[in-house]
Amino acid sequence: MQHQVTAYIALGSNQGDRRDFLDRAIQALQEHPDIEVTQVSSFHETSAVGGPPGQPSFLNAAAELETDLSARELLDALLEVERTLGRIRRERHGPRTIDLDLLLYDDQVIQEPGLIVPHPAMHERWFVLKPLAEIAPQVIHPLLDATIHDLLEQLDQKLPEALPVQEAPVATGISEKLPADEISGSSISLSPREATKTLSRELTGLRALVTGATGGIGRAIAVELAAGGADVLVHGRRKDVAQELAGLLQEVGIQSQVLLADLAEPEHCRQFVEQAWQTWNGLDIWINNAGADILTGASARWPFERKLDELLDVDLMATVLMSREVGRLMKAQGHGVLVNMGWDQAETGMEGDSGQLFGAVKGAVMAFSKSLALTLAPEVRVNCLAPGWIRTAWGSGASARWQERVQKETPLGRWGTPEDVAAVTRWLVSPAAQFITGQIIRVNGGAVR
Repeated sequence: MQHQVTAYIALGSNQGDRRDFLDRAIQALQEHPDIEVTQVSSFHETSAVGGPPGQPSFLNAAAELETDLSARELLDALLEVERTLGRIRRERHGPRTIDLDLLLYDDQVIQEPGLIVPHPAMHERWFVLKPLAEIAPQVIHPLLDATIHDLLEQLDQKLPEALPVQEAPVATGISEKLPADEISGSSISLSPREATKTLSRELTGLRALVTGATGGIGRAIAVELAAGGADVLVHGRRKDVAQELAGLLQEVGIQSQVLLADLAEPEHCRQFVEQAWQTWNGLDIWINNAGADILTGASARWPFERKLDELLDVDLMATVLMSREVGRLMKAQGHGVLVNMGWDQAETGMEGDSGQLFGAVKGAVMAFSKSLALTLAPEVRVNCLAPGWIRTAWGSGASARWQERVQKETPLGRWGTPEDVAAVTRWLVSPAAQFITGQIIRVNGGAVR
């Protein structure tokens, strides 16, 4: 028989009578035969982060529960309360009548499909830690080995000074089993992070993966997405370089892990998608950036046929297979963004072997991306970037003739940088681009030929 445990949950609402929805959720939990609500925090108002722009602000709280239910059974009970109160899951971080998250279940660490405890992002969310610290300041996070009070202090040190707190009426509606004098006075406060950094951290809470992230454009994209607040899975083939990047990304306050895979084999691609999806129980952003290098090193001396095979395997086949599988999973979860990597001169043509090779392969990626966008709409957006002359490894060592050609063909008069491509990628996966899908976006300094 399951022994009684103490669990902590987060509550939030930003639709309708928010305070009433929170009260009704707590009341519904109290009425469950295997749950007792023993503490409820104050209410705190915070601006919405991620999801569609212009959402109403949230009213947040935390509650302590005593229960005989297993963690999975408790999660099911929370989801049933959400369903009863009209929660509809259309898009990640979208408006909702009620949001109930299982934060802690005793001191257990659980990582199962659809169930991760402790909540993987709770230590980064002011609107979770602030109310939780009121009712459980000395409870220890079982993975971070720090109290909730200490985690809140650490987060506050990273943020601007808190804004003034405004008093609000006390919450009611759970007096049958929870005495009124045990409920903290409700207050409204603006999270300093959400109040001042919403625009600069517009990807907060989103889970991203970047293939080929250990150098050049891929590395710049991973850094840019992390700067926007997204958690980033780093893909590469060199473990040391990938781990160095993941450590760098973690320094800006996001989660980052390394996944190694050789994408030249179709079966490896399928296994990689499954592993990536299970790592964080879903993904919101997938960037297919990995590509074969046939321009530098020993590969530059390969015959045409071998170069073509390499590009077909990595740039085309891997992109197609992973996009289809990730797109299927994203469509099933109800949201997601895919970005593939094309080439601007695939549409206009370029002389020589390299022009023929990249034109054929990247042109196929671009055409595929348009069709996939139609297949996955409206739940999933699919777009394709078409970089022009970008100063990656080959560009840095290009001859004076090529340096002159780049400046001549680029109206803005310079090489593009990986950071130029990364900045467009960040916008493209953000809520600001929510009406953009099926497009080929040139990042090439205005070149039109």
